Amino acid sequence: MPIVVDIDVMLARRKMAVGVLADRIGITPANLSVLKNGRAKAVRFTTLEALCEALDCQPGDLLRWEPDGDSPSGTG
Repeated sequence: MPIVVDIDVMLARRKMAVGVLADRIGITPANLSVLKNGRAKAVRFTTLEALCEALDCQPGDLLRWEPDGDSPSGTG
């Protein structure tokens, strides 16, 4: 998938456990794990906002785009 989720990187930088972050943003640890491991199909802006607030970061610190390598131009 071309969108890479770096929540685990920010958790490590903040020395925060997944369960603590889940509590702070109001979602279950299981749902946070789905998002963190890149298995989520979507993320609500309210969840992204809560993540950024809890981790003191910007959305670009949590999500990044990488070409999938299937297309030479990276556009599809």
